[in-house]
Amino acid sequence: MITTLLVANRGEIACRIFRTCRELGISTVAVYSDADAEALHVREADTAVRLPGAAPADTYLRGDLVVAAALAAGADAVHPGYGFLSENARFAQAVRDAGLLWVGPPVKAIEMMASKTRAKELMAAAGVPLLAPVDPCAATTEDLPLLLKAAAGGGGRGMRIVRDLADLPGELTAATAEAASAFGDGEVFAEPYVEHGRHVEVQVMADAQGTVWALGTRDCSLQRRHQKVIEEAPAPGLDDALRARLHDASVAAAQAVGYRGAGTVEFLVSAEGRPYFLEMNTRLQVEHPVTEAVFGLDLVALQLRVAEGAPLPAATPPEPYGHAVEARLYAEDPAANWQPQTGTLHTLDVPDGPGLRLDTGYTGGDTIGVHYDPMLAKVVAHAATRTEAVRLLARTLERARIHGPVTNRDLLVRSLRHPDFAGARPDTGFYDRHLTALTRSEDEDGRRLAATAAALARAATRPATGTARLGAWRNLTSQAQTVSYRSEPDGTEHEIAYRTGRTGARPETGERVVTAAPGHVTLESGGLTRHFTVTVHDGRTHVDGAAGGYTFTVLPRFTDPAERTEPGSLLAPMPGTVVRLANGLAPGAAVEAGQPLIWLEAMKMEHRILAPASGTLTALHAAPGLQVEVGALLAVVTDPAAPDPAARQPTENA
Repeated sequence: MITTLLVANRGEIACRIFRTCRELGISTVAVYSDADAEALHVREADTAVRLPGAAPADTYLRGDLVVAAALAAGADAVHPGYGFLSENARFAQAVRDAGLLWVGPPVKAIEMMASKTRAKELMAAAGVPLLAPVDPCAATTEDLPLLLKAAAGGGGRGMRIVRDLADLPGELTAATAEAASAFGDGEVFAEPYVEHGRHVEVQVMADAQGTVWALGTRDCSLQRRHQKVIEEAPAPGLDDALRARLHDASVAAAQAVGYRGAGTVEFLVSAEGRPYFLEMNTRLQVEHPVTEAVFGLDLVALQLRVAEGAPLPAATPPEPYGHAVEARLYAEDPAANWQPQTGTLHTLDVPDGPGLRLDTGYTGGDTIGVHYDPMLAKVVAHAATRTEAVRLLARTLERARIHGPVTNRDLLVRSLRHPDFAGARPDTGFYDRHLTALTRSEDEDGRRLAATAAALARAATRPATGTARLGAWRNLTSQAQTVSYRSEPDGTEHEIAYRTGRTGARPETGERVVTAAPGHVTLESGGLTRHFTVTVHDGRTHVDGAAGGYTFTVLPRFTDPAERTEPGSLLAPMPGTVVRLANGLAPGAAVEAGQPLIWLEAMKMEHRILAPASGTLTALHAAPGLQVEVGALLAVVTDPAAPDPAARQPTENA
């Protein structure tokens, strides 16, 4: 019987596992890096053990330190969560060797599924449908497009799509380097890339008595950088025959490796409805809450039960009900190539209610750092039908108050309401087709009205400028007051003019002011009355209304000369670590416009810093291993043909 459980993880999954432990009367132990000393999972655990350092390689990936922490805290079991060491067979064995209970599958099962290439060989023998592998060295144009994948990878790391045979050598080199950096294993394989395919997976749960449950399907097709953004259960638009085939193949996969505990068998389903095995994740998945909602189960509780040796409650799983959809809320800017964001999360307030669930590792006031994944929370909606669940989730996200770094909240809302998603045929090319439209704000009137509310709230916090009291008389200025705002993150500017009278400020554009207080403004415009809450954090104004939230920065009246930078300067777009430089890169080297010069890693993502123009590298301040802050000068490229200092530095995700 488990009495004290250590969770070898951080953030929302640690908090989620702790929640079940509290319900079961199990004491909890957290581990934390120096960067996570004040994190929510540390605050929620009964006991916490420090892992000195900040980088994952020095902390959460140090299995020896985690096992030592479990022993020091008196834990008798270890749950790995997902990511980090969750699929590391050596770590699982070390936990067992230390006399601790491993809340996960058998070590042998992890080993057999650890390499995607070896797993495919095993699945072929079990009769699971597969894509035929392609030898990259012998690939021809007939094999295109190709998908390069890291054999030991996950989360999109080491993955490349090749559509031109001439690009194959370079992409193979890049994929190998990223795989070696991310997983310590540079093995890469190639397979046909299925255009407009769907990512469909089956949750399995198995006990030591031979019972294997196939807990329905999930669709995880909406992805950025091959990482999931929106997931749902059951996968829509599948006929009964295909569902049965997926269930049978998943059970066969679990039985082939003697599986126990929670696992997920992932498939790619072609537009013609043919399924192909991708991989088996020998752990709990990020998206497990949608399966829990539909089946009314606690998968973590079942994991603990199976780990203790108990059987599953029945020979067959319970009947599913309804539909569930999950959205991953990230601190990132989708319009800037999904660039991760850091800083203080001042407010995270997501509405609660029937059918809603929030899994998060953050609360208002926490800091989003550079070392870990930028996911802030998972928001889940469950309802009787898919239409109702999608509608509930979109509206819940729209009403959320999120103040701090830029997030993908608006993208999530627009994605859920897009006709292609509503049509129940999502596919992995969704964002390739629609990202530009989904990140373009077309609500100019709503944004201007929100900026007006910000200006009126600002005016309510201070006495009117240009007024003077003379005895019982007050002289009011006849000049309009103006304040200029820049909208974040799109950069559009709004100049708001208003006049201050005895009843307060009123905008020059004619909206009727119902109320105007420092924290709340109500405006009537076009016959509609709209309410706004206005909050200021660190010089940024957050305006929340019925149609969503807006963030503004007050623009100074005069440009600060200190903000000017030398033309051709390459600045770090975010805090991170320089992982490598282009071959032969040194001052004096000739570079071509768009050439990758510097690779920067931040928040589990690798970014390429590109040459802004053709020219000469006249300065180089970056070096592998160097940790930089946002805005740090990395290099300077001199372009004699275009000395425009306003030229914007391009970056892209690797």
